[in-house]
Amino acid sequence: MKTFCGRANPTTGALDWVEESEEYDYHQEIARSGYADMLHDKDRNEKYYQGIRAAVSRVKARGEQVVVLDIGTGTGLLSMMAVTAGADYCYAIEVFKPMAQAATCIVERNGFSDKIKVINKHSTEVTVGPDGDMQERANILVTELFDTELIGEGALPSYEHAHMHLVQADCEAVPHRATVYAQLVESDMLWKLSQLQPIEVDGNKLLPPPAVVKCAGAPSVCDIQLSQVPPESFTPLGPICTMFRVDFSKQVSSAAQSYTAQFKAQTSGRAQVVLSWWDIDMDPDGSIVCTMTPSWNYSDPHTYPWRDHWMQSVYFLPAEKNVSEGEELNLIVSHDDYSLWYSLTHNVQNDVKVATFRPCCTCQAHLVWTRPRFGELNDKQRTESYVNALRRIVKPDSVCLSVSDGSLLPIFAHLLGQDWLVMKRFIFLYLYIYSDLIFFTLQISVLMGEPYFSTSLLPWHSLFFWYCRTAVAQK
Repeated sequence: MKTFCGRANPTTGALDWVEESEEYDYHQEIARSGYADMLHDKDRNEKYYQGIRAAVSRVKARGEQVVVLDIGTGTGLLSMMAVTAGADYCYAIEVFKPMAQAATCIVERNGFSDKIKVINKHSTEVTVGPDGDMQERANILVTELFDTELIGEGALPSYEHAHMHLVQADCEAVPHRATVYAQLVESDMLWKLSQLQPIEVDGNKLLPPPAVVKCAGAPSVCDIQLSQVPPESFTPLGPICTMFRVDFSKQVSSAAQSYTAQFKAQTSGRAQVVLSWWDIDMDPDGSIVCTMTPSWNYSDPHTYPWRDHWMQSVYFLPAEKNVSEGEELNLIVSHDDYSLWYSLTHNVQNDVKVATFRPCCTCQAHLVWTRPRFGELNDKQRTESYVNALRRIVKPDSVCLSVSDGSLLPIFAHLLGQDWLVMKRFIFLYLYIYSDLIFFTLQISVLMGEPYFSTSLLPWHSLFFWYCRTAVAQK
C-alpha cells in the first residue's frame, strides 16, 4: 500500500506531498492527524450539514436526481450527511487506504451501502463513464480539503481537476466559497519567532550574524491559535482586509496568482507580521458561515468554537518596514498551488502580478531551528535562568562539554569566565565510538545542555542528555 503524506521541504520550508513506499508505517500519520478533532468539531459539522441540505434542496427544486461527489471523505461523515439530506447517490473518494477501508465499514454499519460508493483513489485518477469509477458526473461537489492555510492540502488542484472531469458545469459546491482575510501588525512577541534578537549576558551584548539579520526567513506558514495571543501583544497597523475569494462552484485555477489590498496605515510603527485566517460560506447567499476568525474578532467570544485542526496563520514579512500613520500601503498576498506568502509595498499598483520574491532562508538558521526554537532563544527570562545556573557552577578553570543542538550555552559559559570548552555535539558522537580520543585528555568538569535537539521527533529523544551523562561519566 502506498501512502500520500505531507513533508516539509528542508530547502524551502514549503509543504510537499509525496508517496511513501509500501514499507512506510502509516500508523504515525493517523496518530498525528486531526480526524478526531474534526469529528468532534460541532460547529464545522453543523455548518456542513446545513450547507449540504440546502444544496440538495436546490438541485431537487430543478427536478434533477442528486448525485454527490465527496472528495477526501475520510470517515465518510459528509457522504452520510448528503444521503441523509436526500441525495440519490454519493461517490466518496479517499486516497488513504486505511481510511477508505474504515469509511467502507462505517458506511455499511450505518446502512448506506446502497447509496454510497467508497473509491480508494486519488481524485485525479477517478474515471467517469459506464465502465468507470463513477457512472456519471456529479451535480453536487462536497469537500473538506482545507488546512489552516486553506490551500495547503492541495485544495486548488483537486477542485481544478474535479470541475474539468468529475462534476457538471452548473454543479452546487459545499462549501460554496472561501474568503481569506489578513491584518498587518507590529508585534515584538511574534517577530521573535522569526528573527534572532541581540542577547545581553553580564553586560556583553551578543549580536546575531549579519546573514541571519538580513535573511527573509522560512517561507512556510506559522499556524497558531491567535485566540491565545493577547490583543495587547500586537498593534494593528491597518484594518482587517479581505484579500481574495475562491468560488468553488465554478472552475478553479491552481495557477500562481497575487491579490492586493490597499489601505491607509492606522498608526505609525514597524510592519512585521501579517495575521491571516479564512471563512467558508456553505451556501451562495453566505447565510451559513464557518469562520476561523480569532476569538477577539468573533461576534460573541463566549460562544467561540474551539478547534485545533484549523487554526490561524501568521506570516512574517521578509524584513521590517517603518510605516507612518496615514501612509498609503499595499498588502499583497501571493499563492502557488499549495501555499501563500505576503509582501508589503508603499506604491499603488493597479495591476499586481505574482510576486517574484518569495521569502526564502539564505542563512540556514531558519532551516535548522523551528519557530518555537527562535522564541526560546529570544526569551530573556529563559536566558537569565540558564546564565544564573551557569554562574553558580562555572569557574575560570572549568572544562565544559555542551551536548545540545544549536545551543548558546557554551557562549554564555565563555562570557562568564571559563577558558576552554567543547561546543560541538559531533565531538560527543566520536567520543561515543572512539573512547580514546586525545581531544578529551582534559577531564570534563561541567556537562551542560538544554531540552532541545533537532531530532527530537519521539519522546525518548528528549532523554538524550541522560544518555550523554552516562556515556561521558568516565571522563
